[in-house]
Amino acid sequence: MKKHLFIDLATLPEEGKTFSGELDPSIFTFDHEDTKATGPLFYDLYVQQFDKEVLARGAASVPISFTCVRTLEPFVKTMESSDLCLSLEAGSGQIDLAELLREEMILLFPDYPRCDEADEPKECILDSRYLAVDKPPEDDVKTPPASEEPDPWAALDALQNEKEENDGSL
Repeated sequence: MKKHLFIDLATLPEEGKTFSGELDPSIFTFDHEDTKATGPLFYDLYVQQFDKEVLARGAASVPISFTCVRTLEPFVKTMESSDLCLSLEAGSGQIDLAELLREEMILLFPDYPRCDEADEPKECILDSRYLAVDKPPEDDVKTPPASEEPDPWAALDALQNEKEENDGSL
């Protein structure tokens, strides 16, 4: 499977040309394993050159695996756009549209992915134990220990007390 979508501007007809196919899912690399492409990026584009600009219009889609922010369960959602419009400056030789397609798909990613918006929606309910302010002691949710942060005013209070003791002894 290919990782590039090269368009040869020298052989591109003046009236434009249709390009269809798929790109390898490995073009989607992320720093964390929660998000990954589970299939190829499919595209169907009509590419045309106007003077010093190349315009590509069409559709693209790619299935992406996310982790739900509520349930922490993995799910797959297909990112798709049926009204893509990519514009780039025409140089000489070839241009590669793969990176532009990748970026367009990433822009469609949800900010807070939820499994109820998946291709096969699941019930997306946060465990109510994590919402309780005053939890009963018998639940199995661990409460983090209270932080022992230093009191920023303690040092000033100590200086004030020391000053008062010294002023009183003179």
